[in-house]
Amino acid sequence: MLRPLEQAYYLYRGIKMVLFKENRKKYFVKDKFSSVSPKYDLLNSILSCYVDHYWRRIAARELTGFASGPILDLCAGTLPLSLELIRQHGCQVAAVDFCYDMLQFGASRTKGREGINIICGDGEELPLPGKTFHGITVAFGVRNLGNLEKGLKEMFRVLKYGGKLVILEFSRPDNPLFRPIYKFYLHNILPFTAGIISGDKEAYRYLAESIDAFPAPKTVAKLMEKVGFRQVRYWPLTMGIVTIYTGRRTGDLRAGGMSEDG
Repeated sequence: MLRPLEQAYYLYRGIKMVLFKENRKKYFVKDKFSSVSPKYDLLNSILSCYVDHYWRRIAARELTGFASGPILDLCAGTLPLSLELIRQHGCQVAAVDFCYDMLQFGASRTKGREGINIICGDGEELPLPGKTFHGITVAFGVRNLGNLEKGLKEMFRVLKYGGKLVILEFSRPDNPLFRPIYKFYLHNILPFTAGIISGDKEAYRYLAESIDAFPAPKTVAKLMEKVGFRQVRYWPLTMGIVTIYTGRRTGDLRAGGMSEDG
């Protein structure tokens, strides 16, 4: 039965209860990620041949010069990007995710590590004040939002003027030779292998289906501009398996533009 409300709360630094709505997609995603939490990072590394570490390094590097204040790592999961941000920039990170089990597993590996505030909350209704963060990162998370535009609006709301958003997300390769090979891997080999390791093949079938259903990079970039981001750019990595998007909150809604980089 679908519950209309769920609680978001701080895991550390006291308890602050915040209520937020969730739709069916969110509950499905939360349940699936909860089931694979202990093996999530291992699976990501194996199934990507460890290229996911490179992708996160590139995403974190995009915030060079923007880490003098707090950074929001949204859809933080088990905290791999949060840890990479601290490794590169030595910054303060607010790690937000709506899956408690993912955050709990990530927190168990960060004991004694300074700089991470872990918050369980909804990316579409962030329990955070506006104009707070110098930078925002989202790795493999915007695809799981129930309402992408609403989530982007929340990111824009909590970003300081002059701040920068960096999104790392799966996309679909354009290369006509590589595309069918990747699609076969995504829909057949990946869920079969991940199902054996994690015990939950359905979670990785969802992954393949959600990648197919996610908008093209140009559409995502236009949506970023629609909610207010400027200087929007996007470019593919690893033959288009993933795409990085960046945008700024400039304070001038007339400035900016959109560009695609090779």
